[in-house]
Amino acid sequence: MALDIGDKIPDLTLPATGGRDIALRSFKGKALVVYFYPKDNTPGCTQEGQDFRDLYGKFRKAGVEIVGVSRDSVRSHENFATKFEFPFVLLSDADEAACRAFDVIREKTLYGRKYMGVDRSTFLFDAKGVLRQVWRSVKVKNHAQAVLDAAAGL
Repeated sequence: MALDIGDKIPDLTLPATGGRDIALRSFKGKALVVYFYPKDNTPGCTQEGQDFRDLYGKFRKAGVEIVGVSRDSVRSHENFATKFEFPFVLLSDADEAACRAFDVIREKTLYGRKYMGVDRSTFLFDAKGVLRQVWRSVKVKNHAQAVLDAAAGL
């Protein structure tokens, strides 16, 4: 079941970098960007994280927090976040609970082989936890700036 504009943020708690569990609803009071990406340390995912990192100060100034989500382990996330100096948390969704709640698992094809993977997607919630904008099948180039522009308009 996909989230629709106007829906509340799902009531999910996931393991996060920094050795803690984070509830998505704990960000109430601040706008929140939740971006799903396929895999730590791959070129597109690295670039996307770096783009959000580079604009992080502007997101914070606009009252917006960012969390990245993938199916990788917390340990993988810790290494990824440290290597690229991400100032925001990465959430581990190893059991795909968040992926299912946000409906980001899609059939993909790589070298002729079909498999189920994460469709790069971003969700923007306002300070009340209400979904305001969704980007699916994201192309990385200029995406973080587009999200910042939308978030600044909340």
